[in-house]
Amino acid sequence: MKAISILGSTGSVGVTTLDVAARFSDRFRVVAMAAGRNLDLLTEQVKRFHPELVSVATPELARELAARVGAQRVTIVHGLEGAIAVATHPAAKLVMSALVGAMGLQPTLAAIKAAKDIAFANKEVLVIAGELITAAVRENRVRLLPVDSEHNAVFQCLEGRGRESLKRVILTASGGPFRELAADSFESITVEQALKHPTWRMGSKITIDSATLMNKGLEVIEARWLFDLKAAQVSVVIHPQSVIHSMVEMIDGSVIAEMAIPDMAIPVAYALAYPERLPMTHLKPLSLAENSRLTFEEPDLRRFPCLRLAYEALAAGHTMPACLNAANEELVAGFLAGRVRFMDIPRHIETVMQRHHNSAARTIEDLLETDGWARAAARELIGARPVAA
Repeated sequence: MKAISILGSTGSVGVTTLDVAARFSDRFRVVAMAAGRNLDLLTEQVKRFHPELVSVATPELARELAARVGAQRVTIVHGLEGAIAVATHPAAKLVMSALVGAMGLQPTLAAIKAAKDIAFANKEVLVIAGELITAAVRENRVRLLPVDSEHNAVFQCLEGRGRESLKRVILTASGGPFRELAADSFESITVEQALKHPTWRMGSKITIDSATLMNKGLEVIEARWLFDLKAAQVSVVIHPQSVIHSMVEMIDGSVIAEMAIPDMAIPVAYALAYPERLPMTHLKPLSLAENSRLTFEEPDLRRFPCLRLAYEALAAGHTMPACLNAANEELVAGFLAGRVRFMDIPRHIETVMQRHHNSAARTIEDLLETDGWARAAARELIGARPVAA
């Protein structure tokens, strides 16, 4: 029985994690969970899984949750301190890090320092603080088990193979809903259109990131840190069918791919049970006959400049990736709220990056300072150019 804590239990990865835990209740016990504001779903989760500790965003939500769960024995906490308490729960052997964006940074680092293995689904944490996080992983001798389907695929492909034999990793991308849309139509893209991902069902932030290809850019930076690579060793290819989740090319020219149906239950289960595999018999098997046509193409950096910006941030290093991530989070939120156009996302990110004074990131505080500055700069740009009705 493996005790697990979940950071982000009401998000798409958190919900999938709980589903896997329920299907294998003889293998996993949920001892703590952190969520934000979705009390309806969280209340159901608490009543079903009986965690010892639960964290929500605010004191008011904590009081409301306590009233909803009634006499059930559970400690309810809130805020950043609450999320850190969930991440460092004494009984937890594994922490699913699935909070969205920068809010997952400090709880994940706290879990690592508490010697917890991390099932890692928050790419922004490594984008912001890759050097500090990986150093902490080495120092505390814990495992960082990737959950993103692409990095989980690379992890599986490299299993048992010496890194000296690796030439590069090839991350696949569906291309999002606008892969074939003419560039002159991008100015009129709506939120509703951008949220219609062709193959995956995910939260709104990551879905917009997939539409701009920023998600793939963040994954490039994540791969650099997860697998100790140079930027030139991380390639991206558009693969609309989302059957091959990523590939590795070895120095002898062999290319090894991981294939599966597009369902996050597979990488989640692999990370939870590692190094074992779980019998996921409830999932539809992959049929090669039904997927007889697999296609690939180079990403169009002219129409999707966010991917280029991510490579530039990785090349610049220091605090620039944190700047990129913070600006993107603010601009995606602005787009979802109708305050900024789709193509303003990369335009404004580039402006923020150009204005940023890039410097060494020696501490978490350095990175959080950059995060705050970039968010303020992005919000200023949004306010300077209101969206027409």
